[in-house]
Amino acid sequence: MDVIPAIDLLQGNCVRLYQGDYEQSQVFDEDPVAISQQWVAQGATRLHVVDLDGAKSGQSVNLEVIRAIAQSIPIPVQVGGGLRDYAGVTNLLSTGVKQAILGTVAVENPELVQQLCQEFPGQIMVGIDARDGKVATRGWLETSKISGIELAQQCAQMGAYGIIYTDIHRDGTLKGPNIPALREVAEAVDVPVIASGGVSSVTDLLSLLALERLGVTGV
Repeated sequence: MDVIPAIDLLQGNCVRLYQGDYEQSQVFDEDPVAISQQWVAQGATRLHVVDLDGAKSGQSVNLEVIRAIAQSIPIPVQVGGGLRDYAGVTNLLSTGVKQAILGTVAVENPELVQQLCQEFPGQIMVGIDARDGKVATRGWLETSKISGIELAQQCAQMGAYGIIYTDIHRDGTLKGPNIPALREVAEAVDVPVIASGGVSSVTDLLSLLALERLGVTGV
């Protein structure tokens, strides 16, 4: 199982939101490139980046920061946040980012997701951010009627390389991942699932390791 460090970008800074609340953000560092290099030095084999400004606005906001990160480290970078049209995804992939993570568009425009999966095989992942089992969209500011499991199944069938599943109620709380929900998602699809939200200890990692046989390949 891969342990994938994450950098959440807000106004160019590395931050953490509490349960997805933009009003409850904490700045950890003002130099995301240096932080990404530190993760590599500590042995990271992949980096996860979220453009929080982009998730809220609907278009990439921190693209140049992301470009600088991708070009400064030798490991694959996967990025989500604000990718809601074809141009946004292609612009992101042109920066050297390995994989684009689609969220809101998977709910609102699944045809585009299928097109991108066909044109960029192995480079399109879907981020499913769930609140009480339902998929949240537009920077977690809205909640759709579709369940996380249903969306995961649809995206896997469309050719998504993998699913990144976040339980919003756990995100930023450091209180552990939602193991039952992750188990359900992993059992429902035949693509890799990456766990996100709440992980803070070796105990959490060991609990996730027990799901590896079901297809949970990273955290």
